[in-house]
Amino acid sequence: MLEDYQIITDWYEKYSDSIQSFIYIMVHDFQQSEDLMQDTFFRAYRKLDTFKGESTEKTWLFSIAHNVTIDFLRKRKTLQLFKGVFRETPSGDTPESVYMLKEENNELFLALNELKDQQKLVITMRKIKGFSIKETSEILGWSETKVKTTLHRALPVLESKMKNRGIFYEKVT
Repeated sequence: MLEDYQIITDWYEKYSDSIQSFIYIMVHDFQQSEDLMQDTFFRAYRKLDTFKGESTEKTWLFSIAHNVTIDFLRKRKTLQLFKGVFRETPSGDTPESVYMLKEENNELFLALNELKDQQKLVITMRKIKGFSIKETSEILGWSETKVKTTLHRALPVLESKMKNRGIFYEKVT
């Protein structure tokens, strides 16, 4: 029991911020994302004996976070996924560059909101959170082909929406 507690504590220190920002993207409520992140780690602690190591602990935790959040959204009956994107700014940036980054993030947020839910989900998992196709498929319970196809279709749509907003960036592949 004490060993399980230490494992979850270590994982919490390592992944809690990332998981909370992932949840925030789905619920767009900081306090609620904090609560759901706590629920994620509580559920992970209770189910730690089911973790077989077939995936990374990060993938396993994000899968739990996804399920906890979807359960919450279903109960609320408002399935509005991905209201925004967090992007950390490096320290030492000038006020102007921080302002521009925030503006670009806002435009990305608005463009993402115009996408279909599944497109937002796969772009967030693959391009923002950096999960592999395999990890994304495990977390979402999709086939790898569905992840690839959805991403392949979503990126040009996002690019078009960004261009319509006057934001040009290097193509994401």
